[in-house]
Amino acid sequence: MSVSNVNVQFEPHSNVTALSEDEIAARTLAAKRVLGSELLILGHHYQRDPVIRFADKTGDSYGLSRHAAASRDARWVVFCGVHFMAETADILTPDSVTVLLPDLKAGCSMADMADIDQVETCWEEYRQISSETLVPVTYMNSTAAIKAFTGAHGGTVCTSSNAERAIRWAFEQGRKVLFLPDEHLGRNTGFFKLGIPRDEMILWDPKQENGGNTPEAVRRARILLWKGHCSVHGNFQPEHVDLARQRDPAVRVIVHPECTFEVVEKADLVGSTDFILRNIEAAPPGSSWAVGTEQNLVARLAAQHPEQSIHTLSPFACQCATMFRIDPIDLMRSLEGIPNRELRFPIHVPERVRADARIALERMLALPPG
Repeated sequence: MSVSNVNVQFEPHSNVTALSEDEIAARTLAAKRVLGSELLILGHHYQRDPVIRFADKTGDSYGLSRHAAASRDARWVVFCGVHFMAETADILTPDSVTVLLPDLKAGCSMADMADIDQVETCWEEYRQISSETLVPVTYMNSTAAIKAFTGAHGGTVCTSSNAERAIRWAFEQGRKVLFLPDEHLGRNTGFFKLGIPRDEMILWDPKQENGGNTPEAVRRARILLWKGHCSVHGNFQPEHVDLARQRDPAVRVIVHPECTFEVVEKADLVGSTDFILRNIEAAPPGSSWAVGTEQNLVARLAAQHPEQSIHTLSPFACQCATMFRIDPIDLMRSLEGIPNRELRFPIHVPERVRADARIALERMLALPPG
């Protein structure tokens, strides 16, 4: 039955902060029942437990992109993640689907580090230096405008799951790659996966002319790495790996490729969020892990696998602050607002941006995850 044919009005939200956790959960479940199969809740692994418990599908940015693209019955997609993820879902779903982000301020500092004007300036400066084909590869953690730029210039989107395959694909299209906005994922993939020497990967600082590089360095480089990073994964330091091994010589260090080169170099295993999950879930009882990624996920893994010793790699590990903006009340309000015709907060990517961004995303979805 369509929601439009259901006469339901939920209580006003004037005093929701006085609700108990159980009351919030009950109202959220009641709204889910009303919306039925027309609702799809997507929850990123970094979400807090009281939110992710209501997700119909959980995953990293790559997996959730596939779920959004494959959705057929849903009329409403509530994305418990951050803004660029909701934009991606809007791009990949039909016009009949409305994507909602429970808190409009749930953004991504890394995505904000690549401004479209800066990227267009970079492109023009490069063209003044070299005539060799430059293929853009943008990480999923980027705005719709950057994805659109990438699609319009013959490039693709990637995630940490398929960055290697995306860069290989890009090199099949041209000799040079512009990788943005995460310098660490680009550098780690280029060196450890593709064997590209570090002196053939240059850092492009958008605040400096020619990215702070000489024309000779730009011509010599195979990968131009945009100066950007994840504030969460940037907290992990190589010294944390050393301390983890001192505490437990049997520990296995597994980290996300958004960590710095020096951390990745010392780790035992490196991979996407999904890669980390698969390895820990497959490990035997008694295994010991130091995990270099977002704290909510590490805590959830430790709770799910008490037969193993699972700890964060760093004593200063933190939650993704912008992801954490979405709380159980936000989710409840989003769901209750749909039957009440009070949508919180619809994400609509303009068509002129959507078309080119979809090209780049479809190129990514056509690649194997790697």
